[in-house]
Amino acid sequence: MPEIIDARSKPCPQPVLLAAEALKKSDDVTVIVDNPGSQQNVAKFGKTQGCSVTVEEKADGIYIHLTKMAVASKTEAPKASGIVVFIGSDVIGRGENIELGSLLMQSFLNTLQSLPNRPETILFMNNGVKLVAEGSHVIGELKQLADSGIELLACGTCLSRLGLSNKIAVGHISNMFTIADTMMRASKVISL
Repeated sequence: MPEIIDARSKPCPQPVLLAAEALKKSDDVTVIVDNPGSQQNVAKFGKTQGCSVTVEEKADGIYIHLTKMAVASKTEAPKASGIVVFIGSDVIGRGENIELGSLLMQSFLNTLQSLPNRPETILFMNNGVKLVAEGSHVIGELKQLADSGIELLACGTCLSRLGLSNKIAVGHISNMFTIADTMMRASKVISL
């Protein structure tokens, strides 16, 4: 019988952290969540832990079944050994000139394309998630970076709080567990 974890109404990254704790004790875990963001986060985490993942939507929640598979098939978490850029605002700088800060952000992202030592991942949090949403003035630059192999991860909680969850135009919705793990595995984190 699977271990049941009720993670409904739990903020990010609690559903993933609860799943991680349960998988230490059991090979068969069911995590119940109440939103698609938590579902994606728990399912993605389960896959990195070598679990088969099935999702069942019921009237009272989304049930994510995680079953550990043979050790040989376990998927290793990607090793971030390169540079990670952390963007916590939609502008560069702390001055009052928003137009200048916006122009500087666009110039920075455009310049990254031509550098020989580019980041492996760019993380977007707080108002920085506005940059990956529809209508952003830097979508073109970000699409070029993504097409060149740079991973773009946007905080799901931030997108939700700003009403942008359904408006992401480039990159992937992520969670605090993945963002923190990516930063901790990086050789260098550059914060704008």
